[in-house]
Amino acid sequence: MPYQFNFDLTRVSRFFFREITQAAHKRKLHRRIGEVAQRLLERFRIQEITGLDVPQALMLLEDLIDIQMKNLSYRERFLGTSRRVLFLPHCSRKHMDNRCKAVFDPNIPSYNCSHCSADCLVGEAALLGEKRGYDVYVLPGGSCIHQILQKAGYEALVGVACGEEIKLAETVLEKTGLPGQTVPLIKNGCANTKFSIGALKKVL
Repeated sequence: MPYQFNFDLTRVSRFFFREITQAAHKRKLHRRIGEVAQRLLERFRIQEITGLDVPQALMLLEDLIDIQMKNLSYRERFLGTSRRVLFLPHCSRKHMDNRCKAVFDPNIPSYNCSHCSADCLVGEAALLGEKRGYDVYVLPGGSCIHQILQKAGYEALVGVACGEEIKLAETVLEKTGLPGQTVPLIKNGCANTKFSIGALKKVL
């Protein structure tokens, strides 16, 4: 399930995301992850910028740190693979109506990006993945992942989603044993969601 609150981290300093990554690099933080999240919350004024209350902001920051820690733990195995798949969220498309020319295939289920808008975040990410040899799926929800993985012999995956969806996808990774890398949304919701293309490039 997605978060029960909306957030927008697009106005947060880019140094915040560096701190998240550094926190995950430094040590295994599971016992202190709340303490680190609290420090980042105060330092970067996350409550003030996002309008979230303290429990919501802490949940979000703890998830971001945990995601980076898991990326690090899978990274070496991920780099040793060749047949990879990229999952993108359909809610990051520029248009959520018929102006988007992506074709939905209910048999997969996935949208096939038509690259109809040069300034569409999903279109840009899909091109990036395709150029690097990934099969790309634009998903209406995380429940499609298992179905797609069952049909193809992928060795690894990259997924872009909100923290809650990423946590659900981790159960799929545990079952399949595939090494995954994930890129969390920095703005959630049902439409006009955002993620960092720079972060995706690094992960790919």
